[in-house]
Amino acid sequence: MPERRAILFCGDPHGSFDHILQVAQRLRPMAVILLGDLEPVRPLHVELDAIRDRLWFIYGNHDTASQTAFENVFDSELADCNIHGRVVTLPDGTRLAGVGGVFRTSVWSPPASPIYDSAETHARHTPRQDRWRSGPVRRHWGSIYPDVVKRLTNERADILVTHEAPSCHPHGWGAIDNLARALGVHSAFHGPGSPEQTVLPRWKMPSSSRPGDTTMRSLAPKRGPCTRGMYWSPSSACAGMSS
Repeated sequence: MPERRAILFCGDPHGSFDHILQVAQRLRPMAVILLGDLEPVRPLHVELDAIRDRLWFIYGNHDTASQTAFENVFDSELADCNIHGRVVTLPDGTRLAGVGGVFRTSVWSPPASPIYDSAETHARHTPRQDRWRSGPVRRHWGSIYPDVVKRLTNERADILVTHEAPSCHPHGWGAIDNLARALGVHSAFHGPGSPEQTVLPRWKMPSSSRPGDTTMRSLAPKRGPCTRGMYWSPSSACAGMSS
């Protein structure tokens, strides 16, 4: 089957990748985007070798919660596929921006002023014995810092992917909306939601809303491994799918 000009977005696999690989093999998308909380039990390049030529990801808070999860993501041969804090261009010219991690009150809880404006500043205020690889404690490698968001506002993109939700979600963040508008994206996809979020059937199209001119869509499970995904193509906008 030839490759199709489409993108597969997958939220929060939590170490379960078989269904993602099966759907990617069947649909042959141009790109597969993982929206955080990967938690691979083996190095990511081992888990996802079959789609490594089309894979991009952002990390989630669970990816820095343990040393094993951290090393299997950040030290894998696919580490360069991490798009946190940058914009990459897909084969058809689509510009994809990403922000991994979560907002934390001990770092930055917008719209409040940040406690630390960067990971480097945070590391300088962290006792030496508590630092992780010369940075802040490992947990905060999964935190969002203002300098990353500020740098991205000077870029332009077509799609924004985040682990946190925008404000159209009951527990979302206006800072994500602001970034989407600054980037000029037409669509944004995010991972986790609140514990009260309704779970849709596996691989069905989630609900969406439109703050301003940007379509925001959630691909988050309530609990456990990835319970939904989305297949997106320019010709069909966003199409739901079932496994």
